Amino acid sequence: MTRDTAISGSPLRKVLALGLPLAGSHLAQFMLAVTDTIMLGWYGVTDLAAGVIGAALFFAVFTFGTGFANAVMPMVATAAASEDDTDVRRATRMGLWLSIGFGILALPLFWFSGTLLTLLRQPEEVVPLAEAYMRILGFSLVPALCVMVLKNYLAALGRTQVALWVTVGAVGLNIVLNWMFIFGNLGLKEMGVRGAAVATILVNLATIAALGAYCAALPALRRYALFQRFWRADWQAMAQVWRVGWPIGVALVAESGLFSATAIMVGWIGTHELAAHGIAVEITAMLFMVHMGFSNAATVLVGRARGQRDQAALRASARVAVVVSLTFAAATMVLYITAGPFLVGLFLSPDEPARAAIITIGASFLIVAAVFQLADGAQVMAMGLLRGVQDTRVPMLVAAFSYWGVGLPTSYLFGIHWGFGGEGVWAGLVVGLSTAAVLLMLRFWRGPGRGDARPWAQAKVG
Repeated sequence: MTRDTAISGSPLRKVLALGLPLAGSHLAQFMLAVTDTIMLGWYGVTDLAAGVIGAALFFAVFTFGTGFANAVMPMVATAAASEDDTDVRRATRMGLWLSIGFGILALPLFWFSGTLLTLLRQPEEVVPLAEAYMRILGFSLVPALCVMVLKNYLAALGRTQVALWVTVGAVGLNIVLNWMFIFGNLGLKEMGVRGAAVATILVNLATIAALGAYCAALPALRRYALFQRFWRADWQAMAQVWRVGWPIGVALVAESGLFSATAIMVGWIGTHELAAHGIAVEITAMLFMVHMGFSNAATVLVGRARGQRDQAALRASARVAVVVSLTFAAATMVLYITAGPFLVGLFLSPDEPARAAIITIGASFLIVAAVFQLADGAQVMAMGLLRGVQDTRVPMLVAAFSYWGVGLPTSYLFGIHWGFGGEGVWAGLVVGLSTAAVLLMLRFWRGPGRGDARPWAQAKVG
């Protein structure tokens, strides 16, 4: 065990001690988007639809950028387990460098998003609002990515509580700022969906300031000198983070891009369907954050076992993490089937004229979502396990094939070509996620997860 964490005990205790705070942090982070959706839903359906499609495209870009943050987690975990303070600092610092550079380079994509949305045949009344939203939201990308790097740095060192509570505070701040800027309270101009973007920028700036101050001030973390001579490049460490991180980013984009592409397809069907799709995706993604937490816990524990060359600990942590994640998936299936209309209704004003229609459509989407819960939990867990041994390139190819080679064509065939509508589009998600789950699990358990494997020898960076 490293000097930075008190995690000890059985594999189950370790998975829960890391996974629950990480799940809570991811859930709180996602609640930022959920509160935007709820408050925009109460403001108006057109603004809600603009926020849905704008956020979907923003999230696709943001997700690729988080590849560098996700590379930091296993690299820091392995270095910390080996008590290599220098490599902890190098990986984290260059993760921040790459995140900042990517965030700056991506800004033009948001500024000219209106042309892209028009080419994608989105509803005419939605495009101008979505473009205005994305032009503002683009400036939140750099601080949002830096937040992810510092969270993963802290998680790899076993310090998950601070990220949880800082993010919970950010949710409260976001609600207040949305109330001010979306609805024009406290004498401010009513901004609608534009106000949600302004609030997001301010929240991300406050979050990165809080996490940065914690990392710099805590005595136990000072030895890493994370921000000392921050301007000095470390090209070797940057290349290593790049090699591990870009395939993670592509794999994440392959998955999130599938959901973004389905949003575009549903937008072809109608505004009500798009609004219902956005709400259903918010609900499923919110609970998916729990799987992400346990997947991150698996990454840290497997990365630590790799640094300590402990194959038995690697296998035990992997088995327990998989069981915990799949158990939660089974409970989620029951929730979607029994409480779908209630969950969708929470996102809409009681006075919304289209409320009944959107609830009916959204609840049908959640029924389909219940089918892919086990596959969704399994594929993200397999990804986390493979990242722990820094195996990222082949999983990237598996993800691209599963989501874009299998899932997306299935969504188009069932939803658009054969006319099954939104439910058909969502059926493609079931097929794509299931394909990824099977292939990625096979890769881990036939490779690093084998009893006679030596992940520290066979797994290559990137």
